[in-house]
Amino acid sequence: MNVVVSDRVREFRRLHESGCFVIPNPWDLGSARILQGLGFKALATTSAGFAWSQGHADNAVTVDMVLDHLRAISAAVEIPVNADFEGGFAVAPEGVAVNVSAAVQTGIAGVSIEDSTGDAADPLFEFGLSVERIHAARRAIDASGTGVLLTARSEGFIVGRPDLDETLRRLSAYAEAGAECLYAPGIRTTEQITAVVKAVAPKPVNVLVGTDFATVSQLAGLGVRRISVGGALARTAWAGFLAAAKEIATDGTFKGLAAAVPFAEINGAFTR
Repeated sequence: MNVVVSDRVREFRRLHESGCFVIPNPWDLGSARILQGLGFKALATTSAGFAWSQGHADNAVTVDMVLDHLRAISAAVEIPVNADFEGGFAVAPEGVAVNVSAAVQTGIAGVSIEDSTGDAADPLFEFGLSVERIHAARRAIDASGTGVLLTARSEGFIVGRPDLDETLRRLSAYAEAGAECLYAPGIRTTEQITAVVKAVAPKPVNVLVGTDFATVSQLAGLGVRRISVGGALARTAWAGFLAAAKEIATDGTFKGLAAAVPFAEINGAFTR
């Protein structure tokens, strides 16, 4: 394994040992380099942000597109990168293992696997299958020798099944199956977050912050180890773009462009 990648994996693991850190989510090379320049210690890709940048809806890109994206992001920065690898781009555990084996060779330091099916009528994989999928990802990583950190996500709170007891059951089982970080996007209350932290302790927990409902210090006080923002930074960028573009299209005015980052500032950030 490449020495630089090995160093990043070790650093990513160290970040999960104590304290609380923010792992923001870039969607392309430019946003990744800007976030590194702001001093963040690690980054995580966003399936939604990347898909939108390619003109697709979330969960509508191919595994090959994502693997290329992971290689590009990892090569663009010098800090650890966690891969939002959706559901492993397969249903069967064997397929998840094959795809995770490919993902860990892209230069990433961590990989996340979720349990959502994409079917609104039956949004979560059956419990036993979900656990086996994490087992498969674990075996693939171990066989690779890369040491990439495995995060398991239970998606109930964002796919219409906000059942805390079921979420705790799944995350606890995923931890036993070899996940090293646990993540339930959509939990927001002190009670929910505390319950998840307690259920999987001493393993670290990631909390998603997509709106202004908590601060870093507040989440750290609840025992959260890692904070990500998912597609929120991408949505924020799209908000500025859409507001300015709609004004031009509907009003024929350009007031929104006054809020743009000065050319010299953004260009200077990419000058090497």
